[in-house]
Amino acid sequence: MISYKELGFVNTRGMFKKAMEGKYAIPAYNFNNMEQIQAIITACVETQSPVILQVSSGARKYANATLLQYMGKGAVEMMKNMAQEKGLREIPMALHLDHGDSFELCKSCIESGFSSVMIDASHHSFEENIALTKKVVDYAHPLDVTVEGELGVLAGIEDDVSAEKSTYTQPEEVIEFVKKTGVDSLAISIGTSHGANKFKPEQCTKTADGVYVPPELRFDILEEIERKIAGFPIVLHGSSSVPMEAVKIINSNGGALKDAVGIPEEQLRKATKSAVCKINIDSDGRLWMTAAIRKHMNEKPADFDPRKYLGPAREALIKMYKHKNEHVLGSAGKA
Repeated sequence: MISYKELGFVNTRGMFKKAMEGKYAIPAYNFNNMEQIQAIITACVETQSPVILQVSSGARKYANATLLQYMGKGAVEMMKNMAQEKGLREIPMALHLDHGDSFELCKSCIESGFSSVMIDASHHSFEENIALTKKVVDYAHPLDVTVEGELGVLAGIEDDVSAEKSTYTQPEEVIEFVKKTGVDSLAISIGTSHGANKFKPEQCTKTADGVYVPPELRFDILEEIERKIAGFPIVLHGSSSVPMEAVKIINSNGGALKDAVGIPEEQLRKATKSAVCKINIDSDGRLWMTAAIRKHMNEKPADFDPRKYLGPAREALIKMYKHKNEHVLGSAGKA
């Protein structure tokens, strides 16, 4: 067993406290490979933003759990070296399990250096959700690892997480859930969704130029939850904005993304002024990475060196993460 402190990570408790006081959200960026983690570190050091490196169960299997541990350690060392070279402050970094679906998985991640885990038992009954979440909390807290729980179900598909439709979080359940589980933060469902197709066309309003505008997030539910558990950290999953520029690049270079719709950035900016202090973004990274790779391969089909197309993909990610930190989440300059 290795503690996250040995790897140089922090848990999310202090991050969330500062974010709630400062009215901004901590970016939680998912990664699967080296280029993604390089881009996250570069963007967050250069914008001086705290960050949560987020790993799904599928990403952990893809990367290999042992290699992932050393990638995490490498990310911390890269951050320190880059900050020193640029004359900037080191930034707080957490390593978080996204959508853990079992006690065993959460335990394994904690023992391999994760500083925070999510146990997503939202697909179980309310009572079973409480029981499983509490079991993880009881194991994690003595090791000073923070735990995120979830109430409500987000629609969409992302890695191993799949649901046909959303089930909004019931505000009347949050007090009992938080009290009985002891969780450090709570993911809620107020209309965000996983994947690049967050809404069906019939759910949206279509503008004159053919752009689909999704329904507004249920801020009334968020406000009611805030009243019931005042000062408690809230998390939004499935919060990619699905930029149409990236979708157009993908489709004009051989892709076939249809009816891709995300969460408007102005709604996310509004959410950061509430108790929402962690916002998860995965699909936007996937889209920009794919857009850059497709564009390069289409324009230079003779290239076969992976660095030739993964390099531009990494640059596209850096630009996107910087934009999120500076103009959406408000986390830039908060390291």
